[in-house]
Amino acid sequence: MANVAVIGSQWGDEGKGKIVDWLSERADIVVRFQGGHNAGHTLVIDGVEYKLSLLPSGIVRDGKLSVIGNGVVVDPAALLQEIDTLTAQSVTITPENLVVAENVNLILKVHVKTDNAREKMRGAGKIGTTGRGIGPAYEDKVARRGIRLSDLTDESLLRERVSALVAHHNVWLEAAGEEAVMAEDIIAELLSMRDVLLSYCQPSWRVLAEALKTRKTILFEGAQGVMLDIDHGTYPFVTSSNTVAGQAATGTGTGPGTVNFVLGITKAYTTRVGSGPFPTEDFGDDGNRMGERGREFGTVTGRKRRCGWFDAVMVRQAGLTAGISGMALTKLDVLDGFEVLKICVGYDCNGERLDYFPANAADQAACVPIYEEMPGWSETTYGARSWAELPANAVKYIRRLEELTGIPVSLLSTSPERDDTILVADPFRG
Repeated sequence: MANVAVIGSQWGDEGKGKIVDWLSERADIVVRFQGGHNAGHTLVIDGVEYKLSLLPSGIVRDGKLSVIGNGVVVDPAALLQEIDTLTAQSVTITPENLVVAENVNLILKVHVKTDNAREKMRGAGKIGTTGRGIGPAYEDKVARRGIRLSDLTDESLLRERVSALVAHHNVWLEAAGEEAVMAEDIIAELLSMRDVLLSYCQPSWRVLAEALKTRKTILFEGAQGVMLDIDHGTYPFVTSSNTVAGQAATGTGTGPGTVNFVLGITKAYTTRVGSGPFPTEDFGDDGNRMGERGREFGTVTGRKRRCGWFDAVMVRQAGLTAGISGMALTKLDVLDGFEVLKICVGYDCNGERLDYFPANAADQAACVPIYEEMPGWSETTYGARSWAELPANAVKYIRRLEELTGIPVSLLSTSPERDDTILVADPFRG
């Protein structure tokens, strides 16, 4: 059985939660490898809806080990709140089925305050962060002043490091006219949660090494999407971590050869939350229709998502930079009833045709989509579980997306229900 990494091939919100849940039934371990509680997954199992932000999707399945890897930044209060919420929904969460890497960096209250103050000061030029302190926490990690979960085992060390970190942020906060943060308040909160948090704390790299030795199957669960990658995305309107499949190894402490198949979750149209370039965004009735039918609101923030046509250029680029092996196409049913469908096959950038999305912000803003049109279908695809149930034009649309992106469809999702999934090629068979 192959180990599979699941990532988003667009700007996130592609429907990874359902696909990971569908795949997790066949995996032994599900691992989160980057991001924080800015990412949201919604799972629907037997009519019950579960909303996850930090916990791996495998947590709702009996007999699965869930691991939060070292590449994730963890808000300890948010983690415990999520555990409590799921426990109230009769999900069993104990140190037996949840491991949190001892070297994860923690998101503190000062990170949240800094994050929101920065966005406020940017005004019209804001990046569109979720305001949950993700970026500042990653910054502190790279600057070697972050607080890690293992620091909670040594109170004197914890006090020293939190005091230094808060002093650093307070210089900026006070200069920005914000109230300073008290280090003692943060230390007291961490100490109040210490025993529960440390009960989940383990050297996760070692847990995974033992699992690989005994040929356990691992599902690596990414957050956001490739076009939000800190290196390969639409910088600076990106997240603060690498979202490509290579991060699955770095963010969990396993070697690059561990991942055998990369599944790129891909929406049948395109959405984006927050600011940043979006060449195929549709500001008219079609875009509104996609948003309404697709219930395009963020799981974590509740923010309305911007909607537009499928961008084959961007998905092809994501496939190449992230090493995507196969595509899981989601939300095809949202396109039911459209008379004409548009697919972006290139960009007109100041009179030059481009077959890739440029890195320069000015060029990105100048990119005008070049569309290819295809006839839509009037029949419903909702809930289809075989190719035979799909309208002929829907099949033609899927095949054209494969041709233009160079990525074969491995899975097709036709509703939020986990069983409304058409398996084309088994990712676990590599």
